[in-house]
Formats: sequence, structure tokens, C-alpha cells
Amino acid sequence: MKSLWRRTFNNWELYALFALPLLYIIVFQYIPIYGIQIAFKQFSPVKGITGSPWIGFDHFIRFFESYEFWRVMKNTLELSLYHLIAGFPFPILLALSLNYVMNQRFKKFVQMVTYAPHFISAVVMVGIMLVALEPRGPINALLQAVGITPVHFMAEASWFKSIYVWSDIWQNIGYSCIIYLAALSGVSPSLHEAAVMDGASKLRRIWHIDLPGIMPVAIILLILSMGSILNAGFEKVLLMQTPLNMESAEVIDTYVYKVGLVSALPNYSYAAAIGLFKSVVAFILLITVNYTAKRIGNESLW
Repeated sequence: MKSLWRRTFNNWELYALFALPLLYIIVFQYIPIYGIQIAFKQFSPVKGITGSPWIGFDHFIRFFESYEFWRVMKNTLELSLYHLIAGFPFPILLALSLNYVMNQRFKKFVQMVTYAPHFISAVVMVGIMLVALEPRGPINALLQAVGITPVHFMAEASWFKSIYVWSDIWQNIGYSCIIYLAALSGVSPSLHEAAVMDGASKLRRIWHIDLPGIMPVAIILLILSMGSILNAGFEKVLLMQTPLNMESAEVIDTYVYKVGLVSALPNYSYAAAIGLFKSVVAFILLITVNYTAKRIGNESLW
């Protein structure tokens, strides 16, 4: 025990640095968990959390039996999987391409151009899309110029997921590829030199040297993505919603927001139950993918 106190005292600067983020996590991540119990109660603001009566799993059963359940789950899963499958490889391809660019000025220019959209807020981004995709906007003008009938993109439910996913890829591809560029910088140059001496082409070097080098980072990011797969991007989805595309635009996050805060009779307990259900599903997915990655590739978060 004395040696433990001695080691702690000798490294007090490190523990002082560690204390601030630990306090932040406790205050903003763990203490709010106390409020989860309203998902199992008929919460009344007058009676408070402790005074409200317990009703068990009634809110969960009500959500599972509601006609909105399958529509909301289908939209959330389709949007999340579409975003994951389409968005995951593009930062890797961009990082691999930039890694072989010898002209440093051109490389920095491409990085700046692809990185800049990340700083555009969701409100401004959706505003840009509304202007660009309106019936008389530049996209439809271009379509008309090549003989294609104009499309009212934001009013057709079938276009919602594609517009959301590809605009998000354009906005975040530069920011996401930074991690892969950092991983590629850790690949030993001697491997490339040996491959060049053996006559390997660039594609061969990418396949046999670069991809295995960044694979541990890619697997970790994939596992983290699975943990938030049901977080379909609340702000952007809500801003892109119109009465005409609501059939495919309503996801769990926006549904919880409307049920819990916007409706004429806010039902906090029902909204908390839906949010808790989403968190449990995300937790199960995270554990499953982490276990699978560990079994297949010996890479995992823990």
C-alpha cells in the first residue's frame, strides 16, 4: 500500500491530467444514467423521477406493437448500413491515392480541398443541398441540358437516403482519411524498397504492404462505427425531412425527438424507452463485431 501511494505521489502530474477527463465522463456520461429509470415508469414532472409509479416494460411493448416500429427501424437500419457500406472504403482509397502522390504541393491542395467541407455545419450543408437540388437549381439545369427530365429530389422519398449518404461522404472523406494517412506513414519504407527491387507494381505494393499495414486501424474504426450504427445523424436527418419524403426519412432519433419533446403531449418515458432500446441494440452490435473481429483477425478494442 505504501509503495502504491509513493508511486501515485511521484506521478501526481499524470494523475492530475487524468482527473479532468475522468470527471467529465463521470458528470456527463455516468450520472445521467440515473434518469434511465423513467423508461420503466409513468414519469410525471410533478412527481419527479423517484415519485413516479413503476410500470415495467409497458413502454417497450407499446413501441414494439406500434405501427411506427417497423418503419422507423427499417429506415434507421437501411440508412446506417448504406452509410457504412458506401462511406467506409472511400477514406481508405483517398489515403492510398494520396500516399503515392509525389508532388507535395498538389497533395496538400487535395487534402485541403477534401478536408474543408468537414467544417461546414449541418444547417449550412442542408441549405446548400436544398438550393442545389431544387427543381430550378443547378443540378436539374445540368440534367435538362443533357436531355434528362428534372427531378424534385427533396420531395421524393426514394432519393432521401442517397442524398444523405453521398453528401456526408463528400463532407467527411478528407477528415476521415487523416487517420489512414497516419497509419500509412508507419509502414516501413524498407518494405516498399524491397518490393520495388523485386519489380512489384504499385497495385501489388498497395495490396501486399499498405492494406495489411492499415488493416488494424480500419478494423478498430469499423468496430467503433458499428457501436454508433443506429445514430443516423439526428440534426442533418431532421433538417432534410419534408412532408413528402417522411416515408423514408423518419429514423429512431427524430422519432424520439418528436415523441419526447415536440408533440402536443410530450411522453418522456416513452421516448426514454425507445432511446434505451436503441442503445441496447448498439451495445449488442458492438460486442458482436468486436468478438468476431477478434476471432477472425485477432484485432479488437479489448
